[in-house]
Formats: sequence, structure tokens, C-alpha cells
Amino acid sequence: MPVPGPGYSITVRVEAPASSTAAGDLTTAVGRVGGVLTAFDVVESHADTIVIDISANALSENHAQDITAALDSLPGVRVRKVSDRTFLIHLGGKIEVSPKVALRNRDDLSRAYTPGVARVCQAIAANPEDARRLTIKRNTVAVLTDGSAVLGLGNIGPAAALPVMEGKAALFKKFADVDAWPVCLDTQDTEEIIMIAKALAPVYAGINLEDIAAPRCFEIEKRLREQLDIPVFHDDQHGTAIVVVAALRNALRVVGKNIEDCKIVVSGVGAAGSAIIRLLLRKNPGDIVAADIDGIVYPDRGNLDDNLTWIAEHTNKDRKSGTLHDALVGADVFIGVSAPNLFGAEQVATMNDDAVVFALANPDPEIDPLEAQKHAAVVATGRSDFPNQINNVLAFPGVFRGLLDAAAHNIDDNMLLAASDAIADVVDNGKLNASFIVPSVFDSAVAPAVAEAVRNAVRAERAS
Repeated sequence: MPVPGPGYSITVRVEAPASSTAAGDLTTAVGRVGGVLTAFDVVESHADTIVIDISANALSENHAQDITAALDSLPGVRVRKVSDRTFLIHLGGKIEVSPKVALRNRDDLSRAYTPGVARVCQAIAANPEDARRLTIKRNTVAVLTDGSAVLGLGNIGPAAALPVMEGKAALFKKFADVDAWPVCLDTQDTEEIIMIAKALAPVYAGINLEDIAAPRCFEIEKRLREQLDIPVFHDDQHGTAIVVVAALRNALRVVGKNIEDCKIVVSGVGAAGSAIIRLLLRKNPGDIVAADIDGIVYPDRGNLDDNLTWIAEHTNKDRKSGTLHDALVGADVFIGVSAPNLFGAEQVATMNDDAVVFALANPDPEIDPLEAQKHAAVVATGRSDFPNQINNVLAFPGVFRGLLDAAAHNIDDNMLLAASDAIADVVDNGKLNASFIVPSVFDSAVAPAVAEAVRNAVRAERAS
């Protein structure tokens, strides 16, 4: 199922004989070992040799080595250098700070810094709310992590999490012109994280919690929302939930079902799964049945933490027990945010007709999408190499753009639902089909639509 992708892209500089068959020999060697050629550039040409940069996508680091070895084994060919294109774009980091004002002479310096800046400091001291108007606070978000649940890599710590947080900051800027900055904390103590976030808060107009393991993330978000006057948003929870609910709304339009009549199975009850369930409950589904590594969640199962206890009390109307496979029988929708390869086509066949399957575990989903398609009417994944990618980039830039524009002091479920509806609405009836239930992350209409919806929801909340 996996196909070579740009995450393992390499450029191999080779020296080869200047023959009429050189190009064909080189490209054939890449294809023979399963590489996907993306570029072929002649960088030097001599009477008897040519030097070529060959770029190719691979499946893994080992596969990249296989591609290099295949090229090096050709008669007369010598590999000079191999560059990993992913590492190249990370050299020196992916973001930077640039001044917005000119500093050309003493006059400029006197206004931007001392002595003129003292007047602005005094104005903010007299009226702290002016910090939103007169400093970077009005457009700045902290991307805060403890490195305990990074992507699918787990607890790799704050330094190793930094490339992900840099990437998140770059996405904020690219898609919504939000100035975000990585804040990677060298502690995984709940109280210390809360204390540090509170101490840093004066600089920021919002905090995006990222890659913090459950159940610690629930307590951190809850306490910070109670104690700070800026929005606190855990993207692994709410960003995922926003896009899933948007995608499900459109998927059900495709199959002609109402959510009020649907049984929804959610696999995985950590940060993402719990948030999806809580937001879906606002849509009044027929029923939700949650399952984790220990099977279906129900009140008498035992060994339930606070989060699972809440889930057990608010889902599974018939108090069913059993396995994930048992839960799928008679279900209309499957949403997976859990682990790879949990079931196959035979289990999808036990679901109701026109089933919807969102297998979102990354990089390997709960079911091979090609297997799911044998019986499901709509299939979505978290991957970019299949249709219907459920990607948080559709949500968080626009959400924070709206929150910052409205100078919001908090965030609530009404704002999350407004963002979800805005994403769904970008896919109008003329575009909607089983292979297109959510817009592309590069659709320039998405972030502005989400931002407007969130701004309106903030205004409605203030007016109520």
C-alpha cells in the first residue's frame, strides 16, 4: 500500500559515460528498485562523461540506499554525492524573525527603541490591554509542547520535537499570516507546564498546545483555559475534531444519511478520539460506540480514568461490551485515530450499507484503504497519497486567525463547530463526491472562511 513519497526524497549526483544510453540506464535503475524519479538534471558535460543530479522519492531510508546502490552498480557510473532533500530544508531551521519597521538612521532607532519605546511601555503599564494593539501580541501564538507525543514517534523530548513545532509555525504563517513561535519545554510535569505557560502568556494572544500526551493534555488545557485570558487550543484534540466533523458532514451528504440515524464507532480514546466524540455529541448522533486497546468502552468495564469514565457515561446507549470487531457490526461510520491494521474488508462488510470509513492512523491506517473501499461508500485517511485526507492544516490556521482578529479571550465548542461547518461548506454541491469530501489544504478559500466563521462565533458569544 505505501508508495514512495517526498518525505524520503533524495538527490544523487552521479558521473556516467557520455553515451546515448546513459539517461535510459540511469532512470531504469531507479525504477527497477521501486524508486519514483522526480527530476533528471545534467549539471556538467564533457567529451567522455556527464554529471547528472537524479532526484527520486523513496519509501524509507533503507529504500533510498537501495536506489543509490542500484545507480552505483551500473557499469562506468560513479556516485559522487547523495543529499537527503528533507534534511536539506531543515538546515538552520525553517523560520526566522524579520523586523517590520525600517531601522535606517538614528531617528528610526530612537522611535523603535530607546528613548521613544519607553513611552509605549508606559502606555501599556497604564493600560495592559494596549499590549494587543502596540506589540506583537496581537498576532502571535505560542506553539507549546513537552515533546511527549510527537507525531507517531512518541515521547522523543523537546529538542527532537522542535522541527515539528517549527513546521507548525511555518504553516501558521503560510496559511493565515499568524506569527507563531515554538515553545519546547524541558519538563513533562503537569504543574510545571501550567506554571511556565502562565508565565509566558503576556507575550501571546493565543496558545496552541501540541503533541502533549494524554491524559496530561486534558488537565493542562482545562487549567490554562480557566486561568488565562487568551484562547488555549490543543490542536491534537480540537483541530482533528473540527476536520473530522466537517468531513463526516459531507460524507453523510454523499451517502444520503442523517447523523441522527447513524451509529458511529470511534477507535482510539486518547486526545484526538475524545475530542472527536465530544464534538460529535453536539451533532446529536444516533449513537457513538468508543473502543480502545481493551475493547468497547462501557461503565462497568473497570480501570477507567476520568476521561474514559466521561466517555462511558455519554456514549454506548445499549452498554455493549466486546471488541472493536463487535462494535463495527451494524455501524454506519468508523472513525479511527488509533493503531494500524486493526481490521479488514470482512469487518467492513458487517457494517451497514453505504458505510463511511475514516481510517486516520498515520502512517499506516487501521485498515488498508483499498480493502475498505471493497464495501465502504466513502473512505478517508490521514495520508496525502489517498483521496480525502483529513488534515489539521484545514483548521488551526483559520481558527487562530479568527480568534486573533476578534481579540478573543477564550474558545468554546460553538467556535469549533463554526470552523467545522466553514470547512465543510467550501466543498459545495458542485464539487462534492465520494472522493472529495474535504477541500485541499492548499485551497486558498479555506483559512479565510474558517477565520470569518470563528470571528462571527466570538461576536455571538459576546452578545449572548
